[in-house]
Amino acid sequence: MIKRILIYLLLFPAVVSAQINTERVMAIGRNALYFEDYVLSIQYFNQVVSAKPYLYEPYFFRALAKINLDDFQGAESDCSSAIERNPFVVNAYQIRGLSRIKQQKYDGAIEDYTKALSYDPENVGLWHNLALCKISKDDFKGAEADLSKLIALSPQYTKAYLMRAEVSLKQKDTIKAMSDYDLALSIDKYDADVWSSRAAIKLQQGKYKDAEADYDQATYLNTKNSGNYINRALARFHQNKLQGAMEDYDIALDIDPNNFIGHYNRGLLRARVGDDNRAIEDFDFVIKMEPDNMMAIFNRGILRAQTGDYRGAIRDYSAVIKEYPNFLAGYYNRAEAKRKIGDYKGADLDEFKVMKAQLDKRYGLDKGKKAAKSDKTRKKSDKDMENYGKIVVADDSETEQKYKSEYRGKVQDKNVEIKLEPMFALTYYEKVSEITRNLKYNKFIDDLSNSGAVPKRLLITNMETPLTEKQIKTHFASIDERTTDIVKHPKNAAKRFARSIDFYLVQDFTNAIEDLTQATICDNSFFPAYFNRSLIRWKQLEFEKSEDQNSETAEVQTGLKKVDVRTPEYNIVKSDLDKVIQLAPDFVYAYYNRGNVLCMLKDYRSAIADYDKAISLDPNFAEAYFNRGLTLIFSGNNKKGISDLSKAGELGIVSAYNVIKRFTEQKH
Repeated sequence: MIKRILIYLLLFPAVVSAQINTERVMAIGRNALYFEDYVLSIQYFNQVVSAKPYLYEPYFFRALAKINLDDFQGAESDCSSAIERNPFVVNAYQIRGLSRIKQQKYDGAIEDYTKALSYDPENVGLWHNLALCKISKDDFKGAEADLSKLIALSPQYTKAYLMRAEVSLKQKDTIKAMSDYDLALSIDKYDADVWSSRAAIKLQQGKYKDAEADYDQATYLNTKNSGNYINRALARFHQNKLQGAMEDYDIALDIDPNNFIGHYNRGLLRARVGDDNRAIEDFDFVIKMEPDNMMAIFNRGILRAQTGDYRGAIRDYSAVIKEYPNFLAGYYNRAEAKRKIGDYKGADLDEFKVMKAQLDKRYGLDKGKKAAKSDKTRKKSDKDMENYGKIVVADDSETEQKYKSEYRGKVQDKNVEIKLEPMFALTYYEKVSEITRNLKYNKFIDDLSNSGAVPKRLLITNMETPLTEKQIKTHFASIDERTTDIVKHPKNAAKRFARSIDFYLVQDFTNAIEDLTQATICDNSFFPAYFNRSLIRWKQLEFEKSEDQNSETAEVQTGLKKVDVRTPEYNIVKSDLDKVIQLAPDFVYAYYNRGNVLCMLKDYRSAIADYDKAISLDPNFAEAYFNRGLTLIFSGNNKKGISDLSKAGELGIVSAYNVIKRFTEQKH
């Protein structure tokens, strides 16, 4: 639908401005949008908005980009801005309605589509989405009426029959739904969606052979839909066609390498046919995607034991037992593995646990749950460990297949770790980014660079990059040169600071901190020294924390837990930033970095205040919006948090769209 709107708009462009430059920027932005480079297109539309805020077009097209990035709140806001500037743009109501649907604001969406239909009563897309809203509100009678109007308007529009079938299914009328699917196929037997929808009903009815036949048609007509192969594999599995099911999972994973169900189920099938090592590879991938997936971990443990990796198996079993202390299969399997490595005492303890539980059950002392049903499959959301060996099927809500790319297309579908944007540093190198962000500038730092006190131009960046071998050699040589210079001028703070950067770049944090400390002694008003010292101390603490995480297994085995004593150390980092703010109250990066430290200390209220200050000093500070957005979400304010993340995405932080999508999904 969106692509059709774009085609129309590109063929019949409005005259944006008499100024050639504005027209050119809009044209480039729309071109990027059409070819699904959404993040880049936003950057161009931002330029037009800044230059000519009275135009509706850049807001509307930016809304299109945002809705494709699943930034529904941002898209709604931009559409509203477009409508304020021109209330007669049908497409603006259409897209705003869609963004409201995605936020479950169905009443607002119905208002938008009703308004749009008053301008364009024969618009198929508007009727489609109006019916969708009513389905979502369980207004099945209203949806049916709208769909009847839509079918009368466009009898060849097969999607209307599909939707009407959905309405029938929601009312438990399978016969009527099947009739609509048959009608749709009589109109267009080349519609893969109809074949797969009909197949899904047959699959639910247990008509596995018929379902397989319909999925054959769906996969023939659309070879790129991984979901159809996943579902056909299920139909084949129920017919004991394990080889065929395996082939389908292989194809699905070629199309969508990150498909969870594909990897999990293929791992089970590989294990069933004795392909243990490759089954482990599948479960490794699942665990990488979902580190807390205990069923995958347990299955991997079984396979590790079968391949002779008993210690690896024990680690997996122990992780499961920690999470599910009453899961007897975990103790039984761990006992066997322990016995294999000669840990007879540990094995006896595990076997005693199993035996005691069995006796409790025999004499009615175990009030636990009943045995799991004998179904061959389980829902993905099912966390019952007794079902670890069952084939996974998607939950009802999981219908969309994910398109993944680095910066192109739907970046919100990337599996990124949700964490704060990094601290800023004063250094010489930064990563080259495909997405241009605002240049980080401070007059004092710029003057320091121009003074000759440092050998290269200082950058204010949080996108640091590893050094090349040549660069490392250069900075080691520079340390020697600067040492000679410092001997001659021992009281020069800038020279100490320059050498500290050399030490920092070659990862000698201790000497870097010492130089920075001496710089503050030489000149207690030299704020760059305090700023970088806080950053390096922070990195030291983060490194130590990561080292501690490596000892987690040992902690589990001994039952001992380390006491976190770092709060005072983080406060030392904060005190350096306090000093920077005292000396240079307009140095925006100090507030930002201090906000990060306060988040680490879980003082979210104070962190938000620092991000507020940073944004007031620099209204285009993308990283501050991003971190404030996350902090607001941590504090329970999802709506404001998503608004900030939308702004961060607009300003170039691509991962914001991933976070928006995840926290939007959580609300549903």
